[in-house]
Amino acid sequence: MRLYNTMTDRVEEFTPRGPDVPVTIYACGITPYDVSHLGHALVGLTYDVLGRYLRYRGFGTRYVQNVTDIDDDILKRAARDGVAWDELGRTQTERYLATMDRLNILRPDVYAKATEETEKMVEIIGGLLEDRLAYNKEGHIFFRVRADADYGKLSKYDRAEMLAIAAERGGKPNDPLKEDPLDFLLWQAAAPGEPTWPSPWGPGRPGWHIECSAMSMKYLGDTIDVHGGGTDLIFPHHESEIAQSESFSKQPFVRYWMHVGMLRYEGEKMSKSLGNLVMVPKLLETYSPDAIRLCLLSHRYRDAWDYEDAAIDEAQALADHLKAAATAAVGSTPATIDSDGFRERFIAAMDDDYNTPVVLDILRGLADQIVAGSAQGASVQQAQATLHELTDVLGLTLI
Repeated sequence: MRLYNTMTDRVEEFTPRGPDVPVTIYACGITPYDVSHLGHALVGLTYDVLGRYLRYRGFGTRYVQNVTDIDDDILKRAARDGVAWDELGRTQTERYLATMDRLNILRPDVYAKATEETEKMVEIIGGLLEDRLAYNKEGHIFFRVRADADYGKLSKYDRAEMLAIAAERGGKPNDPLKEDPLDFLLWQAAAPGEPTWPSPWGPGRPGWHIECSAMSMKYLGDTIDVHGGGTDLIFPHHESEIAQSESFSKQPFVRYWMHVGMLRYEGEKMSKSLGNLVMVPKLLETYSPDAIRLCLLSHRYRDAWDYEDAAIDEAQALADHLKAAATAAVGSTPATIDSDGFRERFIAAMDDDYNTPVVLDILRGLADQIVAGSAQGASVQQAQATLHELTDVLGLTLI
């Protein structure tokens, strides 16, 4: 199996750490407000199918996803709507999980909430302070970026590019408390009216990046196999995760960085901030869960692409065709369908950096032969069993 590694900018052979060691996967999850749009589903589906395929090939897996249930945006939305911040996070998280359940996206082994994991965050921050890789300014703890000579190795941005993107994505490079504009927040001192958690530096709440380092290290160890999320998280989020994690553990943080391309709608990245959202519950009023999965899998996971309404109609047609093949009448004439050949091609395409567009063509071809064979009175049971086997790897139900 080969996967594209963002760190090295190339497709690499995927090698497990050992025969009895599960493949560890961590994916950055939601910030729970206005959740359950198609972009969220794309990220969830990508690592769902990755895990299914790894298990199909005989690997054990351990998968962790986080929810950032305390964040500036949650506090702002809660204040706007006149609801408690934690109630907003809870209800939106439940809504998101219910939607993913409807899409047959398996829940991770650990679904970690940032608000419940501050103990590990405080441990890591304390270690960074001891090593002078972080500093305290009025109860705010910052990571000292200049102490990490490799900062930027994932994104490959130069300093000017990093400063510009940090300004766009909440990094506050002009914060007067910082020694360097690129330094990022590990712990935020208490602010009036905001929720807080205890720490040796006074009450406050965690910074964005430290949450994922703490949760991945707690549940998966210092080094994890696959770390995922959207390409918009490469900088500053994942770049900063690497810096603080490797500075604390003195171990490589991630073996393979597997990023999902941006899903666009009407020419812009689909996002809550822009409001250009295609909501999954709305799609489910008209289309089957299989159709939505097939629509998202019709593009390579790491490619950016534009959602169009016609695409979901095409995906529904394919879902109906696969279902028709799976339930086609079985005759008695010997069939000539090469089921093993279709399986081999399926595996080859999945091994080729998760090439799901080719996989869908293979499944369509198998379904074509089953339907044609059934119409001629052939015994298509073996081919149907293969179709069920392979579509199950993609999480399709064929119902």
